[in-house]
Amino acid sequence: MSAAVSKRSTCRLCESERLRLVLSLAPTPPANAFVGAAERGSAQEVFPLDLYFCEDCTHVQLLDVVDPSVLFEHYVYVSGTSPAFVRHFKSYAAYVAAVAGPLDNALVVDIGSNDGTLLRAFRDDQNARILGIDPARNLAEAATAAGIETLAEFFTPAVARRIVGERGTAAVVTANNVFAHIDDLGGVVDGVDALLAPDGVFVFEVSYLLDVVEQVLFDTIYHEHLAYHSVRALIPFLARHGLEVIEAQRVATHGGSLRVIAQRAGAKRSRGTSVDALLALEEAAGLHLVETFDRFARRIADLGAELKDLLHGLKQDGKSIAGFGAPAKATTLMYQFALDAGVIDYIIDDNPLKQGTFTPGMHIPVVSSDVLKTSAPDYLLILAWNFADPIIEKNRAFQDGGGQFIVPVPKLRVV
Repeated sequence: MSAAVSKRSTCRLCESERLRLVLSLAPTPPANAFVGAAERGSAQEVFPLDLYFCEDCTHVQLLDVVDPSVLFEHYVYVSGTSPAFVRHFKSYAAYVAAVAGPLDNALVVDIGSNDGTLLRAFRDDQNARILGIDPARNLAEAATAAGIETLAEFFTPAVARRIVGERGTAAVVTANNVFAHIDDLGGVVDGVDALLAPDGVFVFEVSYLLDVVEQVLFDTIYHEHLAYHSVRALIPFLARHGLEVIEAQRVATHGGSLRVIAQRAGAKRSRGTSVDALLALEEAAGLHLVETFDRFARRIADLGAELKDLLHGLKQDGKSIAGFGAPAKATTLMYQFALDAGVIDYIIDDNPLKQGTFTPGMHIPVVSSDVLKTSAPDYLLILAWNFADPIIEKNRAFQDGGGQFIVPVPKLRVV
């Protein structure tokens, strides 16, 4: 096995060894491992993408763990490039303030703070004191330079204790689309416990296993996402670390996410009805049953056959196809369905950090949307399908000129 990957033998949440393989996707390079022109001719290492089900607590997870320094120390995903996420984080900060109480001059700490988009909303709209923690040095330095102080390190109990010593306890600790990225989740939650004020709240958003299964969002499975969370598995895990879940909500981001709000066990807030409502939905969907994931695998295969038939038919008819959006999920989708440079000519992305690079493994060029003005393709395959509607709306000129969009997930459609 490569030095860049290790394999754990126990459940990340309950430490059980009763783990069953329920889905094997095509091995891929790290989903954000874009390369420059000089590296385009070199093969990139691929790692297993196998999903396991814990037969004790029902948690679903990857056991192959790619070295976090390989994945996160130079990162190209930036929240603030998406207007939809800027709006989402503004409403998120307002919601958290309603739950936690007034945050005027209170400390808010964001774990995995990226470019500081959420913290900016807490500072500007809620007048909170803010601090970000993110191991991606490029993003942490840029955020700090932009006025969002960010520590360039991984969050640990020791870091939490240092923050408390320097700044006091936090009224709010957040972790968005990062709680699924961490192998030692217990250590992180212990750090949250050390950092949180007695009446503080811990709020995190993760890709929701219920949406992944219901909508066949298999491409949200990649090496950064070690865990695929359900409320059923999270409640006992957090309880073992002194926290209790008081709210659990479905939110629309990333095609379907779960927002969990927790407090110290026995703190002042009572558990809301949202928790039991989602537990009932998970039960009805069979997330606690291995057979559910057998059906999930068959649905992925059916979707792949449908998409490949469409794309290969278009290519045989002499049509040109480009991608739109180069999110991490695109790596999984392109590898699983073998969508290489013979199918996709290039990929458009609005993130300047990705423009001029080549996609992980497949090495398809990533360009700006300016190309649509000079040499538009016949079809645009929207790889960032969770933003399909705003992408289509923003590129009406392409459509008006005869171009068509293909949305591959959650249900294949041609626009």
